[in-house]
Amino acid sequence: MRAIRARFRRLDRVSVVDDVLSRVPAPARELLIRHRELIKFAIVGGTTFVIDSGIFYTLKLTVLEEKPVTAKIIAGVIAVICSYILNREWSFKNRGGRERAHEAFLFFFVSGIGVVLSFIPLWISSYVFNLRVPEVSLTVENIADFISAYIIGNLLQMIFRFYCFRRFVFPEETASETTDVDELAEEDLDRA
Repeated sequence: MRAIRARFRRLDRVSVVDDVLSRVPAPARELLIRHRELIKFAIVGGTTFVIDSGIFYTLKLTVLEEKPVTAKIIAGVIAVICSYILNREWSFKNRGGRERAHEAFLFFFVSGIGVVLSFIPLWISSYVFNLRVPEVSLTVENIADFISAYIIGNLLQMIFRFYCFRRFVFPEETASETTDVDELAEEDLDRA
């Protein structure tokens, strides 16, 4: 199994990453390499957002028309499972050090806290600032909900989850492996 993963990592690193990095100007290339985990984490987040939204609306508009909360729960669970797999196998693939069960527990625990963090700005907007109909128009309410939940809430959640994933869920195994990753990044810079 490790041999297969190593082969895919080499293919991923050689073909796609080298191809993309060779087309990026040198200053931006260095920035991309330095923040590669954050960029991959953001791409996984965007992907799981599409998965979550697609499943939610598909279920809500078809078989679960009368049960939108159930549709959201199903979509959310599937998106979090996809997020775990993508983050483990791609965003933080050069990290490790925990057994899978412990890692998965921490991932879902941190994700749960992140969900709570994402609702706090919406709660403040709704109940502290009282941006609800009839105090404001329906348009203002919807804009406030979107900004507080999808922009501010998701940013809070993303910052918290990224920090916790790097620090606790997918920690670096040893200092020698860290240098190996740094050496790979330097090799990428030299090749490009």
